[in-house]
Amino acid sequence: MNPLPESMPAVAVKQAHPIAHAEALLDVQLPIPAPEAYDLLVKVEAISVNPADYRVRLRKADDGKHTILGWDAAGVVVACGKEAKALFQAGDKVYYAGDVGRDGSNSAFQRIDARLVAHRPANWSAAEAAALPLTGLTAWEALVESMGFTPDIPVTGQTLLVIGGAGGVGSIAIQLARQVPGLQVVATASRPETVAWCHQMGAHIVIDHNRPLLPQLNAAGVFSVEAVLLLNQPDLHFPAVAGLIAPFGQIVNIVPFTQPPDLNLLMRKSVRFSWTYMFTRSSFRTADMARQGDILARYTALAEAGLIRSTAREHLGEINARNLSNAHARLERGDAFGKLTLAGFSHLEEQAA
Repeated sequence: MNPLPESMPAVAVKQAHPIAHAEALLDVQLPIPAPEAYDLLVKVEAISVNPADYRVRLRKADDGKHTILGWDAAGVVVACGKEAKALFQAGDKVYYAGDVGRDGSNSAFQRIDARLVAHRPANWSAAEAAALPLTGLTAWEALVESMGFTPDIPVTGQTLLVIGGAGGVGSIAIQLARQVPGLQVVATASRPETVAWCHQMGAHIVIDHNRPLLPQLNAAGVFSVEAVLLLNQPDLHFPAVAGLIAPFGQIVNIVPFTQPPDLNLLMRKSVRFSWTYMFTRSSFRTADMARQGDILARYTALAEAGLIRSTAREHLGEINARNLSNAHARLERGDAFGKLTLAGFSHLEEQAA
């Protein structure tokens, strides 16, 4: 493998600014990090962008330091720490979401804990693979670990309602839920193009989250909802979800409320409410942190078997501040669906030439 350059191009945030500000995101040159014991050093080939990126950008402390955002990447391993050598070797093609407490994937090289990484699907491009990790892990932790739905294990008479089916998490959650035989999957979407996208992902039924949910469910022949995956605007949707959820049902939420919800609405039905936050394992260095690498390996098997498709929908060009600013703006406006991807650093190629 070619020797590494002395520095790397990256896109960083130095101070919290609205995305329209000229210095919201900056093209910079930074030192290449050295992998520690459990780390891999990965040459980043492609990334995707998530709401977490702009939320962290807007919270950036004014400390004069560059912070690299980005928590979805596909790339090639170029170096391994001592403890990581048992899992990967140089040249392996991998993908991962990573750790919100460390510098992210908006850089030509990234240091990443090997326990959070998996070999990426051989039949997907780097950009297709980069669209999956954060949202895929979120969907798996919600549906499999919290709700108990497992691919290939049948259920009878159960319906899952996915609020926000066309978003990044919804797009893969629908596909994952369809791997559970007998589970009816209902998604919500409000525009013709997002309704069509949810059907492409595999939803049996799509209803409009801007209209009352229960009458639409009943009109579609759905009279019992045992599980709800709440992916956006929980303040708006929680009261309706509490009203339609079946007794002993379960609700998993992934985004914060702006006001405390009235959980008493769930008491008489004995409904279970829980959170899924994909960064919990890496943030708290939990004993089962390597579970995330295992989950991504399961997705790789599903992808290579042709059972799931990439949720990448729009490619926005190479990785630079201008294109990433466009992606942040799209996500902040809420008009994107599926996943937005970027790939390659022209500055890095110029260095290698």
